[in-house]
This record gives sequence, C-alpha cells and structure tokens, in this order.
Amino acid sequence: MDQSDESPAGKVVKSDDQWRAELSPEAYEVTRKAGTERPFTGPHLDRKEDGTYSCACCGAELFSSDAKFDSGTGWPSFFEVSNSDNVELRQDASHGMVRTEVVCSRCDAHLGHVFDDGPGPTGQRYCMNGHALDFSGSD
Repeated sequence: MDQSDESPAGKVVKSDDQWRAELSPEAYEVTRKAGTERPFTGPHLDRKEDGTYSCACCGAELFSSDAKFDSGTGWPSFFEVSNSDNVELRQDASHGMVRTEVVCSRCDAHLGHVFDDGPGPTGQRYCMNGHALDFSGSD
C-alpha cells in the first residue's frame, strides 16, 4: 500500500477498480461486496500454526492464533480480536435476520459476523471469511 492510499484520518481509501485489481476474485467479493464464502471452502479454516491474522485488504492486525478455535461452522472462528481499534461492529439486517457485522476499521472491508455463542473467556464467536484474512506465522 502506498501513502497515497491512506487518508489523513488513517483510513485506506481506494477505488473499486483498485480493489478489484489488487485482490483475488474471492477476496474482492467477500471484502468489498460483503459476500460470504461457502462453508468449509475458504483458507485458514484448518490452520493450526501460531501467528497473526490480518485484513487481506490493508494488513491491519485482527486476530491472534491463540484466540482461534474450531467452531464446526466451516469458517475460521476466534473468541476475541487482538486489536479492537482495527475492527468496527455494525448492525446487519440483510437476509431476513439481524446480525452483527465485523468490518475492518481501516479500510471498511467486510470480514464476517460476531455471535454470542462462542467459548470462554468471552463467549463470542467471530465467524470470519477466510478470504478476508491473511496469515503470518510466528518465528
């Protein structure tokens, strides 16, 4: 990302054409069009390595592997975010239900949804689209 892509408020701002050119078709559909990958098809679901999950669009740190768990839902799931400044929660009333959408606060990428049916200690399940995440392992 070059500096011209960042607004004075720290927001990453790009045109739709720029996002389409930089992202895979799957990542573009999920992050820029609020799509959802089919369960058990996206990356990172079975990843067990130690490391950090970040936004596939702008690189903002989102989750630690320490908070990842197998929810059985078909999407990577976490019980907490690693940096709450990098996520924004929004009400989502699409598809005939009300849910809480999780969005990257730096670039407005759709990441997934959060539910109150996760394990301790938070009781939350951040159900993320694998195509919305990049992973970097610990050394």
